[in-house]
Amino acid sequence: MPAIRVVQWATGAVGRHALRSVLNRPELELAGVLVYDPDKIGKDAGELVALPHTGVTCTDDVERILATEADCVLHMPLPASYFGIDHSADLEAICALLATGKNVITTTGFVYPKSYGPGVVERIEQACAEGGSSLHGTGVNPGFMSDFLPLALSGLSSRVDHIYVRESSDFRGHPSRQIVVDLIGFTRSAKDYTASVRPYRNFQRALFAESAQLVADALGVELDEVAESDEFELAAEEFEIAAGVVRAGTVCASRWVFSGLVRGRPFMTIEVVYKADASRAPRWPEPGFSIHIEGVPQMTVVVEEVSHGLAAAAAHAVNSIPAVVSAEPGIRTLLDLPLPTARGLVRLA
Repeated sequence: MPAIRVVQWATGAVGRHALRSVLNRPELELAGVLVYDPDKIGKDAGELVALPHTGVTCTDDVERILATEADCVLHMPLPASYFGIDHSADLEAICALLATGKNVITTTGFVYPKSYGPGVVERIEQACAEGGSSLHGTGVNPGFMSDFLPLALSGLSSRVDHIYVRESSDFRGHPSRQIVVDLIGFTRSAKDYTASVRPYRNFQRALFAESAQLVADALGVELDEVAESDEFELAAEEFEIAAGVVRAGTVCASRWVFSGLVRGRPFMTIEVVYKADASRAPRWPEPGFSIHIEGVPQMTVVVEEVSHGLAAAAAHAVNSIPAVVSAEPGIRTLLDLPLPTARGLVRLA
């Protein structure tokens, strides 16, 4: 069976993990790499992840990537909101890829495009039909913890009254200043944070509304709306993290709550806590994931630690490649595909 030809679109914190995985998987063949950093242009792809020479040169030429023969694109750029651009910019880039016949797996959302309305769905389906391709949005949360796991647990229920999902993440070791400072807003003053977080707030609301809508639709529940609230915490003292220095009085943690409402009452609640350093930000829960289903029976599942969230997000995308490539053209959510597993990757001593 010929190898699946893969393009890596963006080589940031998650993209580099995905690129390394693609290069280490014999069933996958790297076809191209798109980069945004001028210092990476012209470099061999292997050089970016400390692996041997690949013969694939990194480029920032989108047209060159669109013309590249490939079966799948791992689309992993910063969300358009980082640049103050409407989410539709990501949509158009994805549709351009789909129209050329390349299947796309993205980490910029699109876990459940239906939540954006019929116009977005029609735009994607048109591109998929033109190229005979499929789109799949994925990640850790959303993409697994706030949608797949609750739905899997609901299979043990005879009645579901409320679904609660909580993520608490520690960004102490996250290397990307673009994510930690520019996007999430850590190290900013309260005034600067409040002003700068507006585009990110819109992105977050849209992102987690996808999960809430997907779960509700899968369980036959019609949501009236998805409400959002957020707050932040200031550092009591100065400390250093991988992405920079958090000074006293600047933002060091934030908490977001997204509620899928039915007649004013929450059917699904997603709480998301981000901490610059969990040991320096004691307010709100410790790092980990928690899923609680109220109903019959009551169920709680706790994931105390995901030691490397970036690697997990990349692995979930890469492990989805075979299923997405073999799927029928169109939008493919986690409900349409077999569960990605680490088949063939187990290493026994």
